[in-house]
Amino acid sequence: MLNKIIFLFSLFFIQLSYSQLPEGFVYVSDLIPDIEVELRYFSENNFTGKRVPGYEAEKLILTKEAAMALQKIQQELENDGYCLKFFDAYRPQRAVNSFIAWAQKPEDTITKSQFYPEKKKSNLFNLGYIATRSGHSRGSTVDLTIVDAKSLEEVDMGGSYDYFGERSHHNFQDITEKQKANRQYLKAMMSRYGFRAYSEEWWHYTLRNEPYPNTYFDFIIQ
Repeated sequence: MLNKIIFLFSLFFIQLSYSQLPEGFVYVSDLIPDIEVELRYFSENNFTGKRVPGYEAEKLILTKEAAMALQKIQQELENDGYCLKFFDAYRPQRAVNSFIAWAQKPEDTITKSQFYPEKKKSNLFNLGYIATRSGHSRGSTVDLTIVDAKSLEEVDMGGSYDYFGERSHHNFQDITEKQKANRQYLKAMMSRYGFRAYSEEWWHYTLRNEPYPNTYFDFIIQ
């Protein structure tokens, strides 16, 4: 009886949290509680060097369809001794607008050595690393990698998250065979459950049959 009461209370609070989101969106941890999350834009460890507008909590939000597909991926990864680690998911349009504003400040290059040492800041839009509209704002795009389920150490992908350069491209050849195999393993797993890769970024995937292909949301992550 006590277990049933606890379950009903848990269900109530989950539904209450969903009521704060637009219809069709969920908190990913409610469906996949054992994921790792390092929401980079909630911290200063990102290419802008500052916490990004719209990120008021380290909570991962996606459309229900994307989250349910990732739930299946997580289950299969666990069978192989891995689990998902997320860097970003839903991204408010106001965050994208802040990236545009950042790109228009050529004097602000404090993060250049870490994130874009080989590129001119003024070229980042033309090269496809930053966009005025992001698939993330449609709610079915994720930035992620995989980690060892026991140590939680990231699997070596031969490049770091949000590195703006050829090393991040899926077809980059100047990495080890093991690193190539790790990228291919993640790509194959994501593809199997309905996600398509972005050629310029090994960590970036979008649900093929996303429910809001033409809608860019701007609600705050909180």
